[in-house]
Amino acid sequence: MEHFDKKAIDQKVAEGLPFAHPLHNRFHLEMPFGLINDPNGLSCAGGEYHIFFQWNPLGCVHKNKCWAHTKTRDFVHYRVPELSLWPSDEHDKDGCYSGCGFAEDGAVRVCYTCNAKNDGVRTSAQRFGTLEADGTVRKDAIAVPDSPDGITEHFRDPYLFYRHGKRYFIIGAQADGEHPRGTALLYEEQKGGWKNRGELKTRLADFGYMWECPNLLRFGDHDVLIFCPQGLPAREYDRQNLYQAGYIVGRMSLDSMDLLQHTKFQELDHGFDFYAPQVVCHEGRHILIGWMGMPDKDEEYPTAEAGWRFSLTMPRVLTLRQGHIYSHPVKELRTLRIESTAKGIDAEMEKSVRETLFAGSEVLLNVMLGEARHVSATLTYGQEKLVFSYDRNEQAVTIDRTGMKKGGRGIRRFRLFADRTLHLHLFVDKTAVEAFFQHGEEAASLFVFPEKEVCPELILESDAPMESVTGCVWELDAIRFDP
Repeated sequence: MEHFDKKAIDQKVAEGLPFAHPLHNRFHLEMPFGLINDPNGLSCAGGEYHIFFQWNPLGCVHKNKCWAHTKTRDFVHYRVPELSLWPSDEHDKDGCYSGCGFAEDGAVRVCYTCNAKNDGVRTSAQRFGTLEADGTVRKDAIAVPDSPDGITEHFRDPYLFYRHGKRYFIIGAQADGEHPRGTALLYEEQKGGWKNRGELKTRLADFGYMWECPNLLRFGDHDVLIFCPQGLPAREYDRQNLYQAGYIVGRMSLDSMDLLQHTKFQELDHGFDFYAPQVVCHEGRHILIGWMGMPDKDEEYPTAEAGWRFSLTMPRVLTLRQGHIYSHPVKELRTLRIESTAKGIDAEMEKSVRETLFAGSEVLLNVMLGEARHVSATLTYGQEKLVFSYDRNEQAVTIDRTGMKKGGRGIRRFRLFADRTLHLHLFVDKTAVEAFFQHGEEAASLFVFPEKEVCPELILESDAPMESVTGCVWELDAIRFDP
C-alpha cells in the first residue's frame, strides 16, 4: 500500500494552479498532475455543490485510486481541489473505488466501494464516510462487507436514494455463471443494517457482462436508471465506444423489484470520451457530471507525457421528455462569456460561413437548411480538423476526428432528426469539446489534441445554399480556483 502525504500532495496541487501548459483546459475541471476518472460523491450542502472524483495523485495510470474533493456555489469559482480519501486500511488498501454523496444533518457524507485483494481474491465492501473540516473523509462503518451469493467480486459504485421515507442504494454488479452478466442490486436500510433486496429486474437480458456506475433518478412519476454496461457489441448508429453510458426509463416497483414498462437503452452521449456519469438532484434540477475519458484506452490521451490525464465534463441539467433525456449546460456557465468579444453570425443563402474562434469558445448556431441536404461544421487547427456533419437523407450525424494527428481518432455516428432547422451548440476548450444538438436532444463529448497551439477556425459548409445561418460566438473565461 502506497504512502499518501496529504499535506505535500495538496501543496503540489495549489502550486500547479492556475494551469500553464497549453493543453490544459480552461472551463473543464482537471488536475495539474495525475489521472482522474469517475466523478463521485456529488451532493449539495449549505448552498455549495460538493464534487469528489477518482484521482491517482502518484501517476497517470489506473492505480492508487483516491478521491479528490472540491466545492462550488456557481460552477465558476471552485475551491482548490485536495486529497480527501485514500487507501489506508485492510478494507480499501487496493483502492477507494467509486460511490455517492449525500447531505445528512448538515454534514456531507459519502458511501464508496472499498477494494482489497488478498492472495489474488478481491473483496468489495461498501463503506460510509463523513467529510470533516480539514477536507478529509472520516471512514465510518462498513455497511456491506462483501458481494452476496451469486454475484462476483465485481460489485461496486453504490448510489443512495430515498423512497417512501426509506433509504436505499443501487449498486453495479456482475451475476456469476458460465457467462457472467451485468446487473444492478438494490439494498434497503433496515434496523439491523442494510438488506439485499436482490436484482432490479428489467427486460435487458444478457446486456453486457458488467454494469457500472448506476444512478436511480426520479422525474415526476417516472424512474430513470442510468448505468454503464460493458460488453455490448457496436452497432451502426450507437454503442460505438468500448463501453457505454446510458439509461432506461420506466416505473419502479419496490414490491416486485421490477422497472416496469421501461424504454429501450439509450445513450446519454455519442462522443468518444464520456463515461461514468453521476447526477445530483437539487432544487428541482438533475445535474450531471461525467468523466471525459474511456477505460482501457489510455494510449489515446497523450497529455500523460506532460503529467496529467483526463477531465470532467461541464455540469449539465437533465430533463425528461417523452421517454428521452435532454441535456444542456447549467445556466451558471453563461457568466463565463466575455460579452465584449461576442461575435454575431447572420448569413442568408450561403454555402459557406467561417468564423475564427478563441482559445476557449461557445458557439450557438441555428441553421435553416433550405435546399441543403448535407451540412458540415469543421473545426480546423492548422492542417488538422474535427468534423461534425449532418445528412438529412440519412437523418444522421457523423463525428470524424480522423483528421487529427495525436490522440484518439475514428468516427462516431448517431441518428438525429432535423426537419428544417439544425441547432448546434458547441463548447470548444483547449482539448475538450462538448456538442449539443437540437436543443440538447443529443450530446457528444470528445477530446482533440492539436499539434500546434492555435485558435481553431469554424467552417460551416453545405452542398446547396442554406436558407439562413444565425447565431453567436463567445470567448469563454476560465473557471477560477480559490484557496
